[in-house]
Amino acid sequence: MKNVNKVIVLSAVAIFAARPAAWSQTKPADTTRAYLNRLFMSKAPADKSVMNTRLKELSSSANEKDMDLAVLFYARMENMRASDSLAEVQIKKFPVGMRSRSLAAQEIFKMKTVSEKDAAYKNWIKIYNPQGNGEDVITNDYLVSSIAQEYAKEKNTAKAIEYIDKLRVEFWKGNAYSGLGNTFKETGDLKNAEIYLKKAMESAKIYYDGKLPDENSSKFAASGYPGLTMTYANLLFEMKRNDEALKYAELVMKNPKTASPTANYQYAKILMALNRNEEAYTMLEEAVKSGRASDEMSQTFKKLYVKVKGSEKGFDQYAAEIKKGILAGIQQKLKKEMVSTPAKDFILKDIDGKTVSLSSLRGKVVILDFWATWCGPCKASFPAMQMAVNKYKADPNVQFLFIHTWERSATPLKDAADFIKSMNYQFDVLMDTKDPETKSNKVVSDYNVKGIPSKFVIDPKGNIRFNLMGFEGGNEIAVEEISMMIDMARKG
Repeated sequence: MKNVNKVIVLSAVAIFAARPAAWSQTKPADTTRAYLNRLFMSKAPADKSVMNTRLKELSSSANEKDMDLAVLFYARMENMRASDSLAEVQIKKFPVGMRSRSLAAQEIFKMKTVSEKDAAYKNWIKIYNPQGNGEDVITNDYLVSSIAQEYAKEKNTAKAIEYIDKLRVEFWKGNAYSGLGNTFKETGDLKNAEIYLKKAMESAKIYYDGKLPDENSSKFAASGYPGLTMTYANLLFEMKRNDEALKYAELVMKNPKTASPTANYQYAKILMALNRNEEAYTMLEEAVKSGRASDEMSQTFKKLYVKVKGSEKGFDQYAAEIKKGILAGIQQKLKKEMVSTPAKDFILKDIDGKTVSLSSLRGKVVILDFWATWCGPCKASFPAMQMAVNKYKADPNVQFLFIHTWERSATPLKDAADFIKSMNYQFDVLMDTKDPETKSNKVVSDYNVKGIPSKFVIDPKGNIRFNLMGFEGGNEIAVEEISMMIDMARKG
């Protein structure tokens, strides 16, 4: 069966559909999606039965959003056969509807040249021309934003601006303007980079100030404001307009909820440029003590220490004290997070075609690292992971397995192998590719992974003891944290 369920991700906004009258027993403020989500999360057999009944009702609805919800929840239930089959029905029933236009848009994204995409978009808009707002027209905005950025890369500024002006969804404009602004910056067009990064910030600020309805779309737009503001401040800093840069950076830093080690670092760089080194030192010290400072931040902190203190004297001892405090905090956190859940067995092939099973590694501490070639944070974590692999390469009782999953291309094996080889990583890479029947990546689903990178530490008895998602901070601390988890897993 052709997989028609791989549509463009519509938006961060929930798709809200009206409830059928037969569902009047739910709370008035409830939504179809929220109701289905509660049924999905429930472990009660009765709720599973109700879930299936509701999905059948939605599947025969005359409203495409109802049918789309059924496609989504069948997929979440890992019933890809039902999900794909219903998606095909949806396309036939709504030939110019949301799924059809998303699939048509996907074909435009695959085209090689921007001129091809330009012509295809003009044809696409004639056929589909989505109306309304929010998720109803977001596909249009994804397309025009992408085409605008490609024209900017070719330094065709007029066409880039022509396309970005085709945006329709207000809450998403911050994202689109930011993407175009950063592309202009990459090509050296700082004048237009400033215009569009400022527009991105100002677009999000309307939502951040709470002037628009309290909806998911508003919350999504508002959440981007601090980062967009600091991005704009950083551009001004790079243009050596430090006083202006400071003004915008302070908008972010004055709110404790939006401050972060990365923001601290960007703010500190501006302060350093203004020769306000003691203030910069305080900001970076906070970032370093959090344990989430990158190696670059730590190196800059040492330079600031010398400037503020007058020499390197005492730095090594102070850095050691900070590290000791960070590690103590990590150990305390790990003790609270340690679990004991049986790890599901799996059998996968590595990039050389060799079969590997988890059960064959019983008696060892096994570290699973779920990743993908398109995942930036995954790749950012790999230098630290290589350091960890090197640390334990002589230990026969520790095994690292890097599981490539959630592929987005037709050649995941080649993609993974080429990337690992190009970076000279000494990793044991396994391939968790989509099952041709279920259309799901079985192992990542079995481990209930919500996002990648996601690491699991399994003890010698085959129990999951730790699950760590994401990556932030310096390589040395990351290796120390993994080492702690391995030691704790050994002891049981």
